[in-house]
Amino acid sequence: MLTILPLILIVAVFWFLLIRPQQRRQRQAQQMQAELLPETKVMLTSGIFGTVREITDDYVLVEIADEVAIKVVRAAIGRVLPEEFGEPTEETEPTPEVEPSAEVEPAEPKENE
Repeated sequence: MLTILPLILIVAVFWFLLIRPQQRRQRQAQQMQAELLPETKVMLTSGIFGTVREITDDYVLVEIADEVAIKVVRAAIGRVLPEEFGEPTEETEPTPEVEPSAEVEPAEPKENE
């Protein structure tokens, strides 16, 4: 009986440190994907940002640019972005153009030999 106790302890630690947190993350992802609504800003698992335009049982139509939409499975939605995340406003200052520190002459094109 004492030889089985360490094995049971290892399994219990493994369960609480690895399996249980993973199940919680899966549950949260499924809940988030089930609660999607059109016009929601999302990030796909591939890192593409877009806006949900249409939702079906299996697929989601995500607009990634003006007049450009892709059809992805619901599981491809990685996370829902906060409301304030969006297109840059006109109030944001453009980044200043950086001038090179030393003048560099353009290289002359090589001719085919």
